Amino acid sequence: MILFPIHKYKWMILGLLHLAFLIGSYSLFAQSSQPGLVDYVQPLSGTANATTISALKHSETGSETAGNTIPDVGLPFSMVNFTPQTRFSEQKCIAPYKYSDTLFSGIRATHWLSGSCTQDYGSLTMMATTGHLQMKDSVIGFKHNWETLTPYYYQIDIPGKYKIEVSASYRSGIVVFTMNCDDSLFVSVHPNSDFGEGRVFSSGEQNAFFATNPVHRIYQGWGQSAGFNGDFYFKLSRKPLRVVYLDNNGNRQSEKVSNSENVSYQGLSSKVYLGYYLHKGEQLKLRIGNSFSSLLGAKRNLESEIGEKEMDVIKRNAKAIWESHLDQIVIRTKDEKLKHIFYTCLYHSMQQPRLFSDVDGYYPKFSGHYELERLSSQYIQSGQGYYDDFSMWDIYRAELPLYEILQPNFIDQLVNSLILKAQQGGWLPIFPCWNNYTAAMIGDHAIAFIASAYNKGIRNYDIKAAYKFMRKNSFQIADSTDYYNGMGRRALDSYLKYGYIPLEDSVPIAFHKKEQVSRSLEYYYDDYALSSVAKSLGYQKDYAILRRRSLNYYKVFDTSVNSVRGRYINGKWIAHFDPEARESFITEGTPHQLSFYVPQDVHGLIKLMGGQKKMIESLDELFQNGGYWHGNEPGQQIPFMYNYTKEPYKTTERVHHILNQEYSQGPGGLGGNDDAGQMSAWYVFASMGFYPLDPVSGRYLICTPLFDTIVIRPNGILLSIRKGNDAMQNSKMTLYEVPKSDAINETVKFKKPMNFNGSFSIICHRSSTHARYIEKIELDNKPYTKNYFDHTLFQNLGGENETKIADSDGGNKIMKNTGHRMDIWIVDNHTNWATRVADQP
Repeated sequence: MILFPIHKYKWMILGLLHLAFLIGSYSLFAQSSQPGLVDYVQPLSGTANATTISALKHSETGSETAGNTIPDVGLPFSMVNFTPQTRFSEQKCIAPYKYSDTLFSGIRATHWLSGSCTQDYGSLTMMATTGHLQMKDSVIGFKHNWETLTPYYYQIDIPGKYKIEVSASYRSGIVVFTMNCDDSLFVSVHPNSDFGEGRVFSSGEQNAFFATNPVHRIYQGWGQSAGFNGDFYFKLSRKPLRVVYLDNNGNRQSEKVSNSENVSYQGLSSKVYLGYYLHKGEQLKLRIGNSFSSLLGAKRNLESEIGEKEMDVIKRNAKAIWESHLDQIVIRTKDEKLKHIFYTCLYHSMQQPRLFSDVDGYYPKFSGHYELERLSSQYIQSGQGYYDDFSMWDIYRAELPLYEILQPNFIDQLVNSLILKAQQGGWLPIFPCWNNYTAAMIGDHAIAFIASAYNKGIRNYDIKAAYKFMRKNSFQIADSTDYYNGMGRRALDSYLKYGYIPLEDSVPIAFHKKEQVSRSLEYYYDDYALSSVAKSLGYQKDYAILRRRSLNYYKVFDTSVNSVRGRYINGKWIAHFDPEARESFITEGTPHQLSFYVPQDVHGLIKLMGGQKKMIESLDELFQNGGYWHGNEPGQQIPFMYNYTKEPYKTTERVHHILNQEYSQGPGGLGGNDDAGQMSAWYVFASMGFYPLDPVSGRYLICTPLFDTIVIRPNGILLSIRKGNDAMQNSKMTLYEVPKSDAINETVKFKKPMNFNGSFSIICHRSSTHARYIEKIELDNKPYTKNYFDHTLFQNLGGENETKIADSDGGNKIMKNTGHRMDIWIVDNHTNWATRVADQP
């Protein structure tokens, strides 16, 4: 994956001669002993509880201190992942793997929402035992030094028993059991249905089986059928000597002893044991396909993606795909620890949204009841997919904006998936997970996400179709049936009537009840987001209404205490509250923290607070008194707000403190729930030295990067772009292509060789190893005085700039390349950089 033709070595020679930015790319070390980028990833990060001061201070429940990631094997944004399992159940907040656990209970084909406190669903577990067959859940004590963990391959080698290896593609995987002794081997396969509805049975083919696990909703519609199953097809490399089926109570239901006949059983059981006698070194290979559409869909997915391929081939290609994705951002630093943290975070940002459609384009209808939809033939042929599991309250802030830079055509695909959901279900979903309405969390941030993409020129979808449903969410109150089903904004009637949600409205039909002030603040932002789209489309009346609504944040801000505060219908403030404590009208935070959530109008907030001095004092107080909590999303933009004041250097101080304190190597490396990659995406942005405080605006606020060199290559892994009027049902699009399943062996040839053409490069010039304050910036060799830049820099990477490079004679030569280059000079003490109002956002 990192080997290149000889003529590429000129970059190495030039880079080693002089310029740091030229050696930022790992391809420059193509023939060296340097590891690939994927080798820096630490899958165990976030599998243990956080121990940071802010996490321990602000977390009310044990689940809030857990990173809740899992060391899964899969591909970016894939349908299914495979994880070692240490915990049974698909219950809410129980991740399949916890670092502190000491009992290994198998390999799970999982749909866990990475870093969340939600549920696994439609999953299946495979476990092996030796010796005599025991009819109970099998567990075995294990040590972490028995494990080998990467994003593309997992191995556990249990002394004296067996070794398990796992690798995967997008909708399928392979599990290989290798004996460490001569003994009986029993492999159990069972769906993890907490409702006792999982079934496993013979496919009617030689050594092949089906399994199914019906999915159930949580939040609105809790416990109801989600209208689809996690379906599996698995095929064995050897005929089992014994096949034992169990019912839900663990009782033996049927047993087949294999001679020469086909081993099949047409009954429905909850668990199957497959028995063998193997010698040391002999293997059993289990190839497994997954689908949310049908059992036959799972079979087709396996046959298309893996077929009869061996572990080494699948593993090699999975590694190549991960390397290509990680290679879109290349950093250079002497600190190896930072590389591990950075690429682990980048890896974690690629877990969700989840691919939901099969290789033939079938997927379950959104909010349906076992109906299927199918993508158009053109869409199927181009390798595109339908996506779900949008942890939208979290990921609209940084995770999705990151891919608006790296993979804008993939973002088109996500927007189109949201449009399809709205068309099939009648409302734009607010937090679409397990392919259903949920009304989880607060806000209406599918609107913010679509507006963010649209305003950045990512527009290969039917924006008018999207606007129809965005507007419906913002203006129309759902009837009681729809509302109970999770459709529409919570408490919209109060919000429209009063301009805020008063304390009398307890928002009873929601998982997150009350939280009136937070809910109001986030609706203000979503209305601002929609107003920007309305303005662009020429809907002036809508624009005026929405813009006014977006500025109503003053209605929940009490200037007498300089904080947001709960308010009654009559306009009176709640009498007793603590701005530094968690209150019922605030979502997962404190009033002080949420007082800064006005990303759409920071200048107006500063004026409301009494000016820049008061803003700075309030920010300083929050950080100095330990009031900032990084482990939850609503305040993650706060450190960058100093850029709106005369003390922008404090942004770097606060950001670097968070980067150093809230992220680390090892299992406890995250300061709280990773929430589908949002916590990790924050690190990716902040460590590179910029952050989208207001994603809808397309503006990024600058601070000092952690690294010496950063090279960002948007679209660096895109395989093809196709246009057409029938690319997806009822919409037009140009889309990012998921590597086609039957072309997995060709993935490597699509990888873009590393160079600086078409890239956005950041080069840091430090006066000392301790330097951290920005003195000056140049953009494409010209002075740049602002403490922010706009997304247009990522849209126009075809311009040419010049770089001086030392030659072998001690002189300089000019190298021309396309893209943009930002040079940052960094010194030991803070300066007057960007203190002028004209240089602030």
